[in-house]
Amino acid sequence: MPTLDGIEATRRIAASGSPARVLVLTTFDLDEYVFAALRAGASGFLLKDALPVDLLSGIRVVASGDAAVAPAVTRRLISAFAAHLPVPGAPTPLDGLTARERDVLMELARARSNAEIAARLHISEATVKVHVSRVLAKLGLRDRAQAVVLAYENGVIRAGAD
Repeated sequence: MPTLDGIEATRRIAASGSPARVLVLTTFDLDEYVFAALRAGASGFLLKDALPVDLLSGIRVVASGDAAVAPAVTRRLISAFAAHLPVPGAPTPLDGLTARERDVLMELARARSNAEIAARLHISEATVKVHVSRVLAKLGLRDRAQAVVLAYENGVIRAGAD
């Protein structure tokens, strides 16, 4: 594409509010391209060596509102996703936190100040400071920024959640 690559075109279509759905058809069988296309809003990802019947099926699937991904890509997506799933019953860094400390960590992850956390949790700012200090100490963190990263990495909060 001479002026715009497929990822940026997909991003613009998705951001436009158009009901159009994007099925990426490419020769690039690279994980980073697949992930970028899906993050940009693509509803499907097929390789140009797909059989005509598979291409038609992918178009129909995406047009109906579902997702279509090339089988080889699906296998890699599952592997990448599975690598980030917590092992059931495995200890997490958050296990040592009290329920209130988890509440404070969640509010930290939402970039709230001590005063805002105090108001939301109906506790004093001094109490918030104690909880923040304990969270940082228990988790071996240097500062609030590290607490935010750890909260996202451990599913305490997700992007866009409020």
